[in-house]
Amino acid sequence: MRPGAFLTAAETAEMLGVTRATLYAYVSRGLLRSEPIPGRTRARRYYREDVERLTERKATRSDPSRVAAQALRWGGPVLESGITLIQDGAFYYRGHDAIALAATSSVETVAALLWGADESEAARLFDQPSPLTSRQVARLDAYVSGPLAALQAVLPIATAADLASLDLRAHAVRLTGARIVRLFATVIARSDARRSLHDVLRSAWAPKQPVVGDVIRTALVLCADHELNISAFTARCAASAGASPYDVVSAALATFKGHRHGGATRRVLGLVRQCDTPKRARSAIADLLRRGEPVPGFGHPLYPTGDPRAVELFRLAEASGNAAALEPFRNLLAAGSDLLGDEPNLDAGLAAVSRAYRLPDEAPLLLFTFGRTIGWIAHAIEEYTSGRLIRPRARYVGPAPTGAR
Repeated sequence: MRPGAFLTAAETAEMLGVTRATLYAYVSRGLLRSEPIPGRTRARRYYREDVERLTERKATRSDPSRVAAQALRWGGPVLESGITLIQDGAFYYRGHDAIALAATSSVETVAALLWGADESEAARLFDQPSPLTSRQVARLDAYVSGPLAALQAVLPIATAADLASLDLRAHAVRLTGARIVRLFATVIARSDARRSLHDVLRSAWAPKQPVVGDVIRTALVLCADHELNISAFTARCAASAGASPYDVVSAALATFKGHRHGGATRRVLGLVRQCDTPKRARSAIADLLRRGEPVPGFGHPLYPTGDPRAVELFRLAEASGNAAALEPFRNLLAAGSDLLGDEPNLDAGLAAVSRAYRLPDEAPLLLFTFGRTIGWIAHAIEEYTSGRLIRPRARYVGPAPTGAR
Protein backbone atom coordinates (compact mmCIF):
# COMPACT_ATOMS: atom_id res chain seq x y z
CA MET A 1 0.00 0.00 0.00
CA ARG A 2 1.29 3.44 -0.88
CA PRO A 3 2.01 5.48 2.28
CA GLY A 4 0.19 8.77 2.70
CA ALA A 5 1.15 11.65 0.44
CA PHE A 6 1.68 14.03 3.37
CA LEU A 7 3.68 14.13 6.60
CA THR A 8 3.21 16.15 9.77
CA ALA A 9 5.86 18.65 10.85
CA ALA A 10 7.09 16.22 13.52
CA GLU A 11 7.34 13.34 11.05
CA THR A 12 9.11 15.53 8.51
CA ALA A 13 11.65 16.83 11.01
CA GLU A 14 12.33 13.29 12.22
CA MET A 15 12.82 11.91 8.69
CA LEU A 16 15.24 14.69 7.82
CA GLY A 17 16.99 14.66 11.19
CA VAL A 18 16.58 18.42 11.65
CA THR A 19 14.99 20.82 14.11
CA ARG A 20 11.68 22.57 13.50
CA ALA A 21 13.56 25.81 12.85
CA THR A 22 15.61 24.14 10.10
CA LEU A 23 12.44 22.62 8.70
CA TYR A 24 10.84 26.04 8.37
CA ALA A 25 14.02 27.34 6.76
CA TYR A 26 13.80 24.57 4.15
CA VAL A 27 10.27 25.70 3.33
CA SER A 28 11.27 29.35 3.01
CA ARG A 29 14.11 28.35 0.66
CA GLY A 30 11.72 26.39 -1.55
CA LEU A 31 13.23 22.98 -0.73
CA LEU A 32 9.96 21.74 0.78
CA ARG A 33 6.32 22.49 0.11
CA SER A 34 3.75 22.75 2.88
CA GLU A 35 0.04 23.48 3.07
CA PRO A 36 -2.57 23.98 5.80
CA ILE A 37 -4.17 20.88 7.28
CA PRO A 38 -7.95 21.10 6.72
CA GLY A 39 -9.81 21.75 9.95
CA ARG A 40 -6.70 22.41 12.04
CA THR A 41 -5.77 26.01 12.77
CA ARG A 42 -2.12 26.89 12.07
CA ALA A 43 -1.09 23.25 11.56
CA ARG A 44 0.62 22.41 8.26
CA ARG A 45 1.49 19.24 6.40
CA TYR A 46 4.44 18.51 4.11
CA TYR A 47 4.67 16.65 0.81
CA ARG A 48 6.24 13.24 1.32
CA GLU A 49 7.84 13.29 -2.15
CA ASP A 50 9.71 16.51 -1.27
CA VAL A 51 10.98 15.01 1.96
CA GLU A 52 12.11 11.83 0.21
CA ARG A 53 13.85 13.85 -2.50
CA LEU A 54 15.69 15.96 0.07
CA THR A 55 16.65 12.86 2.06
CA GLU A 56 18.00 11.27 -1.11
CA ARG A 57 20.03 14.38 -1.91
CA LYS A 58 21.61 14.35 1.55
CA ALA A 59 22.36 10.62 1.24
CA THR A 60 24.09 11.18 -2.10
CA ARG A 61 26.68 13.36 -0.44
CA SER A 62 27.38 10.84 2.33
CA ASP A 63 27.13 7.52 0.45
CA PRO A 64 26.80 7.62 -3.35
CA SER A 65 26.72 3.80 -3.66
CA ARG A 66 23.69 3.60 -1.40
CA VAL A 67 21.81 6.07 -3.57
CA ALA A 68 22.68 4.05 -6.68
CA ALA A 69 21.01 1.02 -5.10
CA GLN A 70 17.96 3.03 -4.07
CA ALA A 71 17.58 4.40 -7.61
CA LEU A 72 16.03 1.09 -8.66
CA ARG A 73 13.16 1.65 -6.19
CA TRP A 74 11.50 4.95 -7.17
CA GLY A 75 14.80 6.73 -6.60
CA GLY A 76 16.67 9.28 -8.69
CA PRO A 77 16.97 9.07 -12.48
CA VAL A 78 19.23 6.26 -13.76
CA LEU A 79 19.39 7.14 -17.46
CA GLU A 80 18.54 9.95 -19.84
CA SER A 81 15.40 9.93 -22.01
CA GLY A 82 13.62 12.47 -24.16
CA ILE A 83 10.29 10.65 -24.26
CA THR A 84 8.19 11.39 -21.17
CA LEU A 85 8.53 13.92 -18.37
CA ILE A 86 6.62 13.53 -15.09
CA GLN A 87 6.66 16.74 -13.09
CA ASP A 88 4.50 18.56 -10.55
CA GLY A 89 1.51 16.23 -10.89
CA ALA A 90 1.46 16.28 -14.71
CA PHE A 91 3.16 14.35 -17.51
CA TYR A 92 4.35 15.32 -20.95
CA TYR A 93 5.13 13.47 -24.17
CA ARG A 94 8.19 15.13 -25.73
CA GLY A 95 7.20 18.43 -24.13
CA HIS A 96 3.49 18.22 -24.97
CA ASP A 97 0.94 17.95 -22.16
CA ALA A 98 -0.28 14.35 -22.37
CA ILE A 99 -3.76 15.12 -21.06
CA ALA A 100 -4.20 17.76 -23.77
CA LEU A 101 -2.97 15.32 -26.42
CA ALA A 102 -5.42 12.70 -25.17
CA ALA A 103 -8.28 15.14 -25.67
CA THR A 104 -7.57 15.83 -29.33
CA SER A 105 -4.88 13.64 -30.91
CA SER A 106 -5.13 10.30 -32.66
CA VAL A 107 -3.24 7.29 -31.39
CA GLU A 108 -1.22 7.28 -34.60
CA THR A 109 -0.20 10.93 -34.14
CA VAL A 110 0.97 10.32 -30.58
CA ALA A 111 2.89 7.21 -31.64
CA ALA A 112 4.69 9.20 -34.33
CA LEU A 113 5.49 11.90 -31.76
CA LEU A 114 6.89 9.45 -29.21
CA TRP A 115 8.89 7.63 -31.88
CA GLY A 116 10.47 10.84 -33.13
CA ALA A 117 9.02 10.60 -36.65
CA ASP A 118 9.03 13.64 -38.88
CA GLU A 119 5.87 14.79 -40.64
CA SER A 120 6.52 12.87 -43.86
CA GLU A 121 7.21 9.64 -41.95
CA ALA A 122 4.20 10.01 -39.68
CA ALA A 123 1.83 10.12 -42.63
CA ARG A 124 2.82 6.64 -43.83
CA LEU A 125 3.81 4.76 -40.68
CA PHE A 126 0.44 3.10 -40.20
CA ASP A 127 -0.33 2.71 -43.89
CA GLN A 128 1.01 -0.84 -43.61
CA PRO A 129 -0.83 -4.12 -43.19
CA SER A 130 -0.45 -6.36 -40.19
CA PRO A 131 2.34 -8.91 -40.73
CA LEU A 132 -0.23 -11.64 -40.05
CA THR A 133 -3.86 -11.77 -41.21
CA SER A 134 -6.80 -12.30 -38.88
CA ARG A 135 -7.19 -15.82 -40.31
CA GLN A 136 -3.60 -16.65 -39.40
CA VAL A 137 -4.09 -15.17 -35.95
CA ALA A 138 -7.26 -17.22 -35.41
CA ARG A 139 -5.23 -20.42 -35.64
CA LEU A 140 -3.68 -19.56 -32.28
CA ASP A 141 -7.00 -20.29 -30.60
CA ALA A 142 -6.13 -23.98 -30.55
CA TYR A 143 -3.04 -23.28 -28.43
CA VAL A 144 -3.69 -20.23 -26.26
CA SER A 145 -6.58 -18.98 -24.18
CA GLY A 146 -7.42 -15.28 -24.03
CA PRO A 147 -6.35 -12.21 -26.00
CA LEU A 148 -3.37 -11.32 -23.81
CA ALA A 149 -1.86 -14.77 -24.25
CA ALA A 150 -2.51 -14.42 -27.98
CA LEU A 151 -0.58 -11.13 -28.07
CA GLN A 152 2.40 -12.83 -26.50
CA ALA A 153 2.18 -15.94 -28.66
CA VAL A 154 1.88 -14.08 -31.95
CA LEU A 155 5.11 -12.09 -31.59
CA PRO A 156 7.66 -14.84 -32.37
CA ILE A 157 5.49 -16.04 -35.27
CA ALA A 158 5.24 -12.56 -36.75
CA THR A 159 8.93 -11.81 -36.36
CA ALA A 160 9.78 -14.84 -38.48
CA ALA A 161 7.54 -13.44 -41.22
CA ASP A 162 8.89 -9.89 -40.94
CA LEU A 163 12.55 -9.96 -41.92
CA ALA A 164 12.61 -6.17 -42.29
CA SER A 165 12.34 -5.99 -38.48
CA LEU A 166 16.01 -7.00 -38.26
CA ASP A 167 16.94 -3.49 -39.42
CA LEU A 168 17.54 -1.57 -36.19
CA ARG A 169 18.06 1.88 -37.66
CA ALA A 170 15.61 4.39 -36.17
CA HIS A 171 13.49 4.96 -39.28
CA ALA A 172 13.21 1.19 -39.86
CA VAL A 173 12.23 0.54 -36.24
CA ARG A 174 9.48 3.13 -36.51
CA LEU A 175 8.03 1.20 -39.46
CA THR A 176 8.40 -2.11 -37.60
CA GLY A 177 6.78 -0.57 -34.55
CA ALA A 178 3.76 0.47 -36.59
CA ARG A 179 3.45 -3.08 -37.94
CA ILE A 180 3.60 -4.48 -34.41
CA VAL A 181 0.88 -2.10 -33.24
CA ARG A 182 -1.24 -2.99 -36.28
CA LEU A 183 -0.64 -6.68 -35.51
CA PHE A 184 -1.91 -6.20 -31.95
CA ALA A 185 -5.03 -4.48 -33.28
CA THR A 186 -5.60 -7.50 -35.53
CA VAL A 187 -5.18 -9.91 -32.62
CA ILE A 188 -7.51 -8.01 -30.28
CA ALA A 189 -10.23 -7.18 -32.83
CA ARG A 190 -9.76 -10.20 -35.12
CA SER A 191 -9.98 -7.80 -38.01
CA ASP A 192 -7.56 -6.85 -40.80
CA ALA A 193 -9.16 -3.42 -41.15
CA ARG A 194 -6.67 -0.62 -41.70
CA ARG A 195 -8.87 2.03 -40.14
CA SER A 196 -7.85 4.25 -37.24
CA LEU A 197 -6.52 2.08 -34.44
CA HIS A 198 -9.09 3.22 -31.90
CA ASP A 199 -11.91 2.56 -34.35
CA VAL A 200 -10.70 -0.99 -35.00
CA LEU A 201 -11.09 -1.71 -31.27
CA ARG A 202 -14.43 0.10 -31.06
CA SER A 203 -15.83 -1.94 -33.94
CA ALA A 204 -14.93 -5.13 -32.06
CA TRP A 205 -16.05 -4.07 -28.60
CA ALA A 206 -18.90 -1.58 -29.16
CA PRO A 207 -20.03 -1.75 -32.81
CA LYS A 208 -23.26 0.15 -32.12
CA GLN A 209 -21.73 2.92 -30.00
CA PRO A 210 -19.71 5.37 -32.13
CA VAL A 211 -19.08 7.60 -29.11
CA VAL A 212 -16.99 4.84 -27.53
CA GLY A 213 -14.33 5.31 -30.20
CA ASP A 214 -13.29 8.63 -28.72
CA VAL A 215 -13.18 7.10 -25.23
CA ILE A 216 -10.91 4.30 -26.45
CA ARG A 217 -8.69 6.79 -28.27
CA THR A 218 -8.28 8.88 -25.13
CA ALA A 219 -7.47 5.84 -22.98
CA LEU A 220 -4.86 4.58 -25.44
CA VAL A 221 -3.11 7.94 -25.58
CA LEU A 222 -3.07 8.18 -21.78
CA CYS A 223 -1.50 4.72 -21.59
CA ALA A 224 1.09 5.27 -24.33
CA ASP A 225 4.05 5.88 -22.03
CA HIS A 226 4.94 6.69 -18.45
CA GLU A 227 8.66 7.22 -18.22
CA LEU A 228 10.87 4.41 -16.86
CA ASN A 229 8.32 1.96 -15.45
CA ILE A 230 9.44 -1.64 -15.07
CA SER A 231 8.17 -2.82 -18.47
CA ALA A 232 9.77 0.15 -20.23
CA PHE A 233 13.05 -0.56 -18.44
CA THR A 234 12.80 -4.19 -19.52
CA ALA A 235 12.23 -3.04 -23.10
CA ARG A 236 15.31 -0.84 -22.91
CA CYS A 237 17.45 -3.66 -21.51
CA ALA A 238 16.36 -5.98 -24.34
CA ALA A 239 16.95 -3.29 -26.96
CA SER A 240 20.39 -2.48 -25.55
CA ALA A 241 21.32 -6.12 -26.10
CA GLY A 242 20.34 -5.80 -29.79
CA ALA A 243 17.09 -7.77 -29.57
CA SER A 244 14.63 -7.19 -32.42
CA PRO A 245 11.62 -4.90 -31.85
CA TYR A 246 9.34 -7.96 -31.67
CA ASP A 247 11.53 -9.48 -28.96
CA VAL A 248 11.70 -6.15 -27.14
CA VAL A 249 7.90 -5.99 -27.01
CA SER A 250 7.73 -9.65 -25.98
CA ALA A 251 10.09 -9.05 -23.06
CA ALA A 252 8.21 -5.95 -21.97
CA LEU A 253 4.86 -7.73 -22.24
CA ALA A 254 6.07 -10.62 -20.07
CA THR A 255 6.94 -8.06 -17.38
CA PHE A 256 3.77 -6.06 -17.89
CA LYS A 257 1.55 -9.09 -17.18
CA GLY A 258 2.69 -9.21 -13.57
CA HIS A 259 0.01 -8.46 -11.00
CA ARG A 260 2.04 -5.53 -9.63
CA HIS A 261 2.11 -3.78 -13.02
CA GLY A 262 -0.49 -4.06 -15.80
CA GLY A 263 -2.13 -7.06 -14.18
CA ALA A 264 -3.41 -4.80 -11.39
CA THR A 265 -6.39 -3.88 -13.58
CA ARG A 266 -7.76 -7.39 -13.13
CA ARG A 267 -7.50 -7.06 -9.37
CA VAL A 268 -9.38 -3.75 -9.47
CA LEU A 269 -12.29 -5.41 -11.29
CA GLY A 270 -12.31 -8.20 -8.72
CA LEU A 271 -12.40 -5.66 -5.89
CA VAL A 272 -15.18 -3.60 -7.50
CA ARG A 273 -17.43 -6.67 -7.62
CA GLN A 274 -17.46 -6.56 -3.82
CA CYS A 275 -18.42 -2.87 -3.61
CA ASP A 276 -22.13 -2.78 -4.39
CA THR A 277 -22.74 -0.85 -1.15
CA PRO A 278 -20.57 1.60 0.83
CA LYS A 279 -20.43 -0.83 3.73
CA ARG A 280 -19.22 -3.71 1.56
CA ALA A 281 -16.63 -1.47 -0.07
CA ARG A 282 -15.14 -0.58 3.31
CA SER A 283 -15.22 -4.22 4.34
CA ALA A 284 -13.47 -5.33 1.14
CA ILE A 285 -10.62 -2.85 1.62
CA ALA A 286 -10.37 -3.64 5.32
CA ASP A 287 -10.07 -7.36 4.52
CA LEU A 288 -7.12 -6.68 2.22
CA LEU A 289 -5.44 -4.52 4.84
CA ARG A 290 -5.92 -7.18 7.53
CA ARG A 291 -4.21 -9.71 5.28
CA GLY A 292 -1.34 -7.33 4.62
CA GLU A 293 -2.17 -7.17 0.91
CA PRO A 294 -1.91 -4.04 -1.26
CA VAL A 295 -5.18 -2.42 -2.32
CA PRO A 296 -5.28 -2.22 -6.12
CA GLY A 297 -6.39 0.94 -7.89
CA PHE A 298 -5.10 3.50 -5.38
CA GLY A 299 -2.08 5.73 -5.05
CA HIS A 300 0.94 6.38 -7.23
CA PRO A 301 4.37 7.40 -5.90
CA LEU A 302 4.81 9.94 -8.71
CA TYR A 303 1.40 11.57 -8.12
CA PRO A 304 0.94 12.07 -4.36
CA THR A 305 -2.06 14.35 -4.91
CA GLY A 306 -3.76 12.26 -7.60
CA ASP A 307 -3.07 10.52 -10.91
CA PRO A 308 -4.13 12.87 -13.76
CA ARG A 309 -4.79 9.87 -16.02
CA ALA A 310 -7.36 8.54 -13.57
CA VAL A 311 -8.98 11.96 -13.26
CA GLU A 312 -9.52 12.11 -17.02
CA LEU A 313 -10.78 8.53 -17.27
CA PHE A 314 -13.24 8.97 -14.42
CA ARG A 315 -14.50 12.13 -16.11
CA LEU A 316 -15.18 10.12 -19.25
CA ALA A 317 -16.81 7.37 -17.21
CA GLU A 318 -19.19 9.84 -15.56
CA ALA A 319 -20.06 11.26 -18.98
CA SER A 320 -21.46 7.85 -19.98
CA GLY A 321 -24.51 8.41 -17.77
CA ASN A 322 -24.26 4.76 -16.67
CA ALA A 323 -24.91 5.40 -13.00
CA ALA A 324 -25.57 1.75 -12.15
CA ALA A 325 -22.16 0.64 -13.43
CA LEU A 326 -20.35 3.47 -11.66
CA GLU A 327 -22.01 3.15 -8.24
CA PRO A 328 -19.61 0.40 -7.05
CA PHE A 329 -16.68 2.56 -8.16
CA ARG A 330 -18.02 5.53 -6.19
CA ASN A 331 -18.31 3.28 -3.15
CA LEU A 332 -14.77 2.01 -3.66
CA LEU A 333 -13.29 5.49 -4.11
CA ALA A 334 -15.03 6.84 -1.02
CA ALA A 335 -13.83 3.92 1.10
CA GLY A 336 -10.32 4.13 -0.32
CA SER A 337 -10.07 7.84 0.34
CA ASP A 338 -11.24 7.37 3.92
CA LEU A 339 -9.22 4.28 4.83
CA LEU A 340 -6.09 4.80 2.72
CA GLY A 341 -5.92 8.55 2.21
CA ASP A 342 -5.07 7.87 -1.45
CA GLU A 343 -6.56 8.90 -4.78
CA PRO A 344 -7.43 6.43 -7.59
CA ASN A 345 -4.77 5.59 -10.16
CA LEU A 346 -4.74 4.56 -13.82
CA ASP A 347 -5.76 0.97 -13.08
CA ALA A 348 -8.98 2.13 -11.42
CA GLY A 349 -9.65 4.65 -14.20
CA LEU A 350 -9.33 2.02 -16.94
CA ALA A 351 -11.63 -0.33 -15.05
CA ALA A 352 -14.22 2.42 -14.51
CA VAL A 353 -14.33 3.63 -18.10
CA SER A 354 -14.57 0.06 -19.40
CA ARG A 355 -17.48 -0.78 -17.12
CA ALA A 356 -19.23 2.52 -17.81
CA TYR A 357 -19.25 1.86 -21.56
CA ARG A 358 -19.95 -1.88 -21.23
CA LEU A 359 -16.67 -3.00 -22.74
CA PRO A 360 -15.47 -6.59 -22.27
CA ASP A 361 -13.90 -7.59 -18.94
CA GLU A 362 -10.50 -7.88 -20.60
CA ALA A 363 -10.74 -4.33 -22.03
CA PRO A 364 -8.91 -2.50 -19.17
CA LEU A 365 -5.85 -4.72 -19.45
CA LEU A 366 -5.90 -4.71 -23.25
CA LEU A 367 -6.25 -0.92 -23.45
CA PHE A 368 -3.27 -0.62 -21.13
CA THR A 369 -1.24 -3.19 -23.08
CA PHE A 370 -2.09 -1.83 -26.53
CA GLY A 371 -1.36 1.76 -25.55
CA ARG A 372 1.84 0.98 -23.67
CA THR A 373 3.25 -0.97 -26.64
CA ILE A 374 3.77 2.43 -28.28
CA GLY A 375 5.95 3.51 -25.38
CA TRP A 376 7.99 0.30 -25.40
CA ILE A 377 8.85 0.90 -29.03
CA ALA A 378 9.81 4.51 -28.26
CA HIS A 379 12.19 3.34 -25.54
CA ALA A 380 13.64 0.71 -27.87
CA ILE A 381 14.37 3.36 -30.50
CA GLU A 382 16.24 5.47 -27.93
CA GLU A 383 18.32 2.48 -26.85
CA TYR A 384 19.15 1.35 -30.36
CA THR A 385 20.28 4.90 -31.15
CA SER A 386 22.44 5.16 -28.01
CA GLY A 387 24.53 2.11 -28.87
CA ARG A 388 25.12 1.33 -25.19
CA LEU A 389 24.61 -1.90 -23.27
CA ILE A 390 22.68 -1.57 -20.00
CA ARG A 391 24.73 -3.46 -17.46
CA PRO A 392 24.44 -2.27 -13.83
CA ARG A 393 26.62 -3.68 -11.07
CA ALA A 394 25.39 -5.59 -8.03
CA ARG A 395 26.51 -4.96 -4.46
CA TYR A 396 27.53 -8.38 -3.20
CA VAL A 397 26.03 -9.29 0.20
CA GLY A 398 26.69 -13.06 0.24
CA PRO A 399 29.27 -15.04 2.25
CA ALA A 400 32.89 -13.99 1.99
CA PRO A 401 34.98 -16.03 -0.45
CA THR A 402 36.87 -18.89 1.17
CA GLY A 403 40.61 -18.58 1.06
CA ALA A 404 40.44 -14.89 0.17
CA ARG A 405 43.79 -13.10 0.29
